[in-house]
Amino acid sequence: MAAPRERRDDEPAFVLHSYAYRETSLIVEAFTERAGRVAMVARGAKRPRSELRGVLQAFQPLTLGWAGVSELKTLMKAEWQGGMPLPVGAALLCGFYLNELLLKLLPRDDPHPALWQAYAAALQALTATSAPAAQAEVLRRFELRLLAELGYALALTHEADTGAPVDPAGRYHYAFDRGPQLKAEEPAGRWPVVRGATLIALATERYPDAEVAAEAKRLMRSVLDHYLEERRIFSRRIVQDLAAFDEDKDAR
Repeated sequence: MAAPRERRDDEPAFVLHSYAYRETSLIVEAFTERAGRVAMVARGAKRPRSELRGVLQAFQPLTLGWAGVSELKTLMKAEWQGGMPLPVGAALLCGFYLNELLLKLLPRDDPHPALWQAYAAALQALTATSAPAAQAEVLRRFELRLLAELGYALALTHEADTGAPVDPAGRYHYAFDRGPQLKAEEPAGRWPVVRGATLIALATERYPDAEVAAEAKRLMRSVLDHYLEERRIFSRRIVQDLAAFDEDKDAR
């Protein structure tokens, strides 16, 4: 018996990525509110007169309609919903980073409406500020929410083995599958080392100084790399290269 043909209409969505398919079409990876990450063919979208040509842009709220029986659906309709400024500069790079995380960690056809709302809020927050520290806080918040939605929520406030509250002055190994353990209890190099103050900062989303913020970034990178396995996040390298260029320019 053939599988039923799925059809969705007016589904709130964001485009995460698109690439050419044959001569005139696109493959679109979208993050939708009620269906999760969905791949679809946008037939004829590259044609000059296609109604889809100017609509399928990243970081813009859309409603999509699609149909199909396989993992790769057929896009039937796309409408721009407006109301959100396009990210530029560092905010744009941050947006690409969020999209890459979703593409590489979120399974297709796995609904996460709360994560979709968190993504929309993150885009709004990134475009509302140009301060690097504030944008970094937005990224940390989304990274934590993404891991929690995938079932990898981080233990940040209590020691893994004893249940004792994390000491802000303490130093811990962070075991990816368990949480913080006192540094002396794990072999050197097996897990990333982090201060208790940084764990508490991540839990409360309050970063008192640049050192704590930098250590929180390093810890989250280690945790995400663990779950990404061999998949690299290429947008990180772009951000690093731009930061190095700015530092070099300032030194001239």
